[in-house]
Amino acid sequence: MRIGRIGYINCAPVYGAIDRGVVALPPGGELVTGTPAELNDLLVAGELDVSVISAIEYARHAKDLLLLPELAISCDGPVRSVALFSRRTVGQLDGRTVLLSASSRTSVALLELLCRDVWKIKPRFAEARAEAQDLDALAELPHEAVLVIGDAALALAVRGTYPHRYDLGEEWKRWTGLPFVFAVWAARRVASPAAVQRGHQALLASRTWGLAHLDELAAEASRQTGVPVATCREYLGGLDYAFSNQHRAALTDFLRRVGSPQFVQVA
Repeated sequence: MRIGRIGYINCAPVYGAIDRGVVALPPGGELVTGTPAELNDLLVAGELDVSVISAIEYARHAKDLLLLPELAISCDGPVRSVALFSRRTVGQLDGRTVLLSASSRTSVALLELLCRDVWKIKPRFAEARAEAQDLDALAELPHEAVLVIGDAALALAVRGTYPHRYDLGEEWKRWTGLPFVFAVWAARRVASPAAVQRGHQALLASRTWGLAHLDELAAEASRQTGVPVATCREYLGGLDYAFSNQHRAALTDFLRRVGSPQFVQVA
């Protein structure tokens, strides 16, 4: 049983108890760490049995994947770790270069949707060749704005080097009134149902521990990222790791807007 996990601190509440040995993986279980895009590809290719996966990539490959219930990464307002950092106001970005992170396909789709339907602009999108976590390398690339996700987005906000910052979770909430689901957990349909169930239960048990120990996780996240403890605590406390009917409806609405295939909820 190979289980994928994102290396960003936003996954700490789900995996923290497993990392500490408080919750055990199923016998033979192994954690595989990567960026969202890397895990998407590994799960689709069959290199992982269970993984967190970008919501839009799950929808695109739903015929091969089973959605695991009760578990997701979402926000109901500001997400803090998915933001457009800009040298100009968003209304001035029409025709300007906006760098996109290759690490999160859901975040890219959300930004493109906001540009098209909310801000009514057509930037020139370009993929950032620099590693998304290398902020100094990103700064040297020609651009007017850049989409940054994960720990790097938190660190860049602390630096304050861009005069304008647009939190994509907040922008979605203002537009639709709905929460936004960035990622879900899914399993390969061909994987052993019993093994998948054991892995899923371990993740849920680990999440329960994590949500009860956010102060400890925030302190560790601060040491890992250099972001102040209070900022990490506010960030982790602002994320939602459940997957309710409201989250399902919100995700369905997003997929409809971007024209992506609809997904199927498991029993």
